[in-house]
Amino acid sequence: MQTKTVLFIEGDGIGAEVWAAGRPVLDAAVEKAYGRARKLEWKELLAGKKAFDATGEYLPEATMTALKNCDLAMKGPLETPVGGGYRSLNVTLRQVLDLYACIRPIRYFKGIESPVKRPDLVDMVIFRENTEDVYAGIEYKSGSPEAKKLIAFLRDEMGANVDDTAGIGVKPMTPNGCKRLVRKALTFAVRHARPSVTLAHKGNIMKFTEGGFRAWGYGVAAEEFADKVMTEADAQAGAKKPVIIKDRICDALFQQVLINPEQYSVIASPNLNGDYLSDALAAQVGGLGLAPGVNMSDEIAFFEPTHGTAPSIAGKDLANPGSLVLSGAMLLEHIGWHEAAALIHASVEKVISAKRVTVDLAGQISGSVQVGCKEFGDLLGQGL
Repeated sequence: MQTKTVLFIEGDGIGAEVWAAGRPVLDAAVEKAYGRARKLEWKELLAGKKAFDATGEYLPEATMTALKNCDLAMKGPLETPVGGGYRSLNVTLRQVLDLYACIRPIRYFKGIESPVKRPDLVDMVIFRENTEDVYAGIEYKSGSPEAKKLIAFLRDEMGANVDDTAGIGVKPMTPNGCKRLVRKALTFAVRHARPSVTLAHKGNIMKFTEGGFRAWGYGVAAEEFADKVMTEADAQAGAKKPVIIKDRICDALFQQVLINPEQYSVIASPNLNGDYLSDALAAQVGGLGLAPGVNMSDEIAFFEPTHGTAPSIAGKDLANPGSLVLSGAMLLEHIGWHEAAALIHASVEKVISAKRVTVDLAGQISGSVQVGCKEFGDLLGQGL
């Protein structure tokens, strides 16, 4: 038997519910595709509230040690207080493990009723930089000694006009951080025969950070992918290569993915733009309940649903396990178990088309019947 070990973190809020409903679907898909020849072996790690209750720590050292020595992991959502409390566990994991690429495929499943005219044309993969930009976490509270010191430096040494009461954040973006993200996006596009990679940025205003992202991205394409990748200008001049690299100002791109989604395939973006863009795209095809994702370094693939802990519905059997199940399908594709992943995708479409869905989808699909988290998971398993 071929066994793949997956370390998993259950997560906070609805984490326990979506795991209980979703994990059996993954195991059933593997069994149906391969019988007893292949198996996922799950090993739980503690993080978040469950870890604190057991150990007094939100992110135990044993968990970090295990993750640093693995290649496959999955997690549920972890709680982060807004405006105070401990630092985001999600951000800490990404930075400590150098999970620099957040990859989110967005595709349409038949049966979803969308707010846009042609959701069926949405088939994009977002590559979002995960460790720099605002996720560097460098900021100082209004009125704090640190903020006052930095404001004084900016004013006195750099000639900047900054109000004394400002809260201050720093947005670092490095050539290496931007290049490796674009490199991963270009590699994916070439390997999977995707027609284009679009660099999403606000370089017209932030010329040395997001403008740097654009310039460094084009540099990677020219220096490392010259035989496979061409610019839009090259294509207009008659060049013939598999992948076009282009760039768009991020606010204009928000409009374009609504109006002309078929023109965009892979999108590479700095952190904050990619966060907004991937959620907005997910809304076109059913919302975060069907939005899978993975955070990757060069060694670790850490799969997770893209929704939060949803504390208002935790324990009420209302959550949608679809995002976790589809993240599991991404994991199966990552390890080459494509047949099992295909079974999951087909089942999701079958169940949605039958209109027996969780509350988040029921509100979007006319004539649907609302079912609970557990029942939705059961239906996905039956639909394999």
